[in-house]
Amino acid sequence: MAESMQGMKRTGRCAGFSKDNIGEKATVMGWVNKRRNLGGVIFIDVRDVSGVMQVVFKSENDKALFDKAETLRNEYVIAVSGTVIERDEETINPNLETGYIEIVADKLKILSEAETPPIDMSDASKTNELMRLKYRYLDLRRPVMQENFILRHKAVKATRDFFNENSFLEIETPFLTKSTPEGARDYLVPSRINKGSFYALPQSPQIFKQLLMVSGFDRYMQIVKCFRDEDLRADRQPEFTQIDVEMSFVDEDDILGINEQFIKRLMKESVDVDIKLPIKRMTYEEAMNRFGSDKPEIRFGLELVDLSDFLGTSSFKVFTGAVEKGGSVRAINIKGGYEKFSRREIDSLGEFVKTYGAKGMAWIAVDKEELKSPVIKFLSEREINTILERMGAETGDLICFIADSNKVVYDSLGALRMEVAKKLGLLEGTEEYSFLWVTHFPLMEFDDEAKRWTSTHHPFTSPLDEDLAKLETDPGSVRAKAYDIILNGVELGGGSIRIHRRDIQKKIFNLLGFSDEQAHERFGFLLDAFEYGVPPHGGIAYGLDRLIMLLAGKSSIRDVIAFPKIQNASCPMTDAPSVVDDIQLKELAIKLDLAQLQKQ
Repeated sequence: MAESMQGMKRTGRCAGFSKDNIGEKATVMGWVNKRRNLGGVIFIDVRDVSGVMQVVFKSENDKALFDKAETLRNEYVIAVSGTVIERDEETINPNLETGYIEIVADKLKILSEAETPPIDMSDASKTNELMRLKYRYLDLRRPVMQENFILRHKAVKATRDFFNENSFLEIETPFLTKSTPEGARDYLVPSRINKGSFYALPQSPQIFKQLLMVSGFDRYMQIVKCFRDEDLRADRQPEFTQIDVEMSFVDEDDILGINEQFIKRLMKESVDVDIKLPIKRMTYEEAMNRFGSDKPEIRFGLELVDLSDFLGTSSFKVFTGAVEKGGSVRAINIKGGYEKFSRREIDSLGEFVKTYGAKGMAWIAVDKEELKSPVIKFLSEREINTILERMGAETGDLICFIADSNKVVYDSLGALRMEVAKKLGLLEGTEEYSFLWVTHFPLMEFDDEAKRWTSTHHPFTSPLDEDLAKLETDPGSVRAKAYDIILNGVELGGGSIRIHRRDIQKKIFNLLGFSDEQAHERFGFLLDAFEYGVPPHGGIAYGLDRLIMLLAGKSSIRDVIAFPKIQNASCPMTDAPSVVDDIQLKELAIKLDLAQLQKQ
């Protein structure tokens, strides 16, 4: 039966005691983590968010107290008082902070009893994730999960401390705002007062933080919730958290410089890692050409080599056809790959690249006595020798080729090098945290389906000054003052210098297919503000959830978000989203066609 806490006061958290407290009276409160009955002695591990304290009940000391301790079960909430003593040598646990001490109990209160948990509290691998999320309040009790949120707290505190010390103001921006359909779908919120009208939840505070620059707040930051109605995956959620930063009177070097100092501080205070500055920078073009990705993993080689200049004129039509259509022929050299992969495994790599749009993969194996390949019969001796020389080929190597449009080549070889690195363990023993800036992204890309130009970043990103003249003649070649921060091949955040000149902004809107009226309809309040003096400005936004995921060594951001959604954007614990009462719909002037919904 549950008891009151009255008469007992917690004197410290479970892991807050040490040898310095030996001989002192102590009271701890928490959950029963483990119970061991050795006859006349019962050991109870009491757990709270700080860790575990071992408590001892001895029958010879107090039979009634011992009998009460026998009723305890895992996950009961208890309060225990007693004396801190040094453990016997044979019971010392060096793996615990409190492993050299224990409390000999003289008082016990059962604050709350517990049913047997429906999930395994000691080993998440024994419980499927859906059950863990349904009983998330139990899953979050596990120390391994609590460590994730202690790490998240440290990172958030380091963030606020750093930006505060560097004269940034944390200013909140609204959640109920105007829909500006760009990028992902908006989450819409119907207005009861303005029937038939909708707010949108912000995909980012982008427009508002630019307005704050217009307002004269020259250094802004915010740790902010953002919302995007898009298909989910391991590192994507419908609601997520950004570290949002904006600055006035700065150029790209200023923003990258202060953010490098921030990253250094964050890493030191959250995971006690020293980051060497400056962080390496690489242009988008270099990243794609060398690694086939705009978020390259640079801790191992397997770099792409462009062979189009001579294979584009070979007699092998697969190669020449790709180059003639504006594509390329590129390859990677898997050092020792022919000795490490069987023929069946090589064929499976060929199937793997097909998932990225490639029609197939050509390969050449450098065997001890001869070259082995299904394609060398189509190549001249000069072409073969040039390939081997360009690729730095040695006995045992496996050279893998993709010939197609540049996008397919980059996507396929970029993914292939990561797949090979995983299979061969190429990241083992490498630097744990490798940061990289990728800069000078394309300003625009052409949408073949919509038959129009779209912004690679967003329509307020500034073109490079030296590329301004090409806006009208060759928009696809214009580079942006845009930059991403990459950690271990994962994009942590991105930003840009914004357009502050109205004439350039108008030109960009026109290129994107917006008439003056359409641009004003979508972004009128920002454009109006730009009539009253705009400072040069720029910023960056980090994905906090993704950052913590990497620092915690997890593969899913669900492990670092307290109450996440699953793939269909629902919450197994609360059953959100849910049907609402008809009276609520009526107040909002919304009528559901349930028959039509069921058909869909």
